[in-house]
Amino acid sequence: MASRIQRPRQRRMLSLTVQGSEQPSPHFMTVTLGGEDVQHLEQSGFDQAGRLFFADPDDDAAKVFLPSSERWILQLTLQGGKQRPRVRTYSIRRFQPEALAFDIEISLHEVDTASAAAPGTRWALAAEPGTEVAFLDEGHSYAPAPGAAWQLLVGDESALPAILAILEQSAANLPAEVFLEVPSPEDIRSDIQAPPGSIVRWLPRTDAGRKPGALALDAVKQARLPEGRFYTFTAGESSLATGIRRHLVGERGVVKSDISFRVYYSHGRASL
Repeated sequence: MASRIQRPRQRRMLSLTVQGSEQPSPHFMTVTLGGEDVQHLEQSGFDQAGRLFFADPDDDAAKVFLPSSERWILQLTLQGGKQRPRVRTYSIRRFQPEALAFDIEISLHEVDTASAAAPGTRWALAAEPGTEVAFLDEGHSYAPAPGAAWQLLVGDESALPAILAILEQSAANLPAEVFLEVPSPEDIRSDIQAPPGSIVRWLPRTDAGRKPGALALDAVKQARLPEGRFYTFTAGESSLATGIRRHLVGERGVVKSDISFRVYYSHGRASL
């Protein structure tokens, strides 16, 4: 679910392989995907995301059907006896056009109990160079409103890749007020780039039982924000993204057209 997503002009299913991976902090894994098909991926927006199709590590990869067409639902329906892949949506953290590759960054859930971890976490921890995947570009929603003097960026760990990519790629543009919730203090990044005048508030969720996104939502509600018209990009758990929009419109008088929100997941509900 999302608001004002800008779809790519021509969507093409990309057949890719894992090029490598690294773990920048306890709850995040960066995976590099590459291959000749990357040349067909248009760089359209700062928070660009796509559907990743992959074999669950518990399945026999040779028996899993990876779609080859943007009409993937029909392909999966007609694929026959092979197992269906897992599907998750991930933001592109960084493009590497010279290497025909790009990075995605995956938040790791329940990393202490691998057998009970979410499929995306299990895959990210097990992915090795040469692992085959499919990727379908789903476009972007970040589109600053004309006339905005600054931007408000709010998200939980699922939105970290998009928000850091926005900050880096808009480094010469709008100053940002950022509220970024992460699972632990060890997940705070010290080497990020941001537009001059930006303030990045890291919000480590030290209470393991607290719902993701609640800390960021409370922080924005209590914050004293700068004056002037601003553009908002908020993403993550459904209650956070919709809650920020509701708060800004209802209590701060922000017009809906100045807010882009993207729901990546709903806490407690499994994806496909």
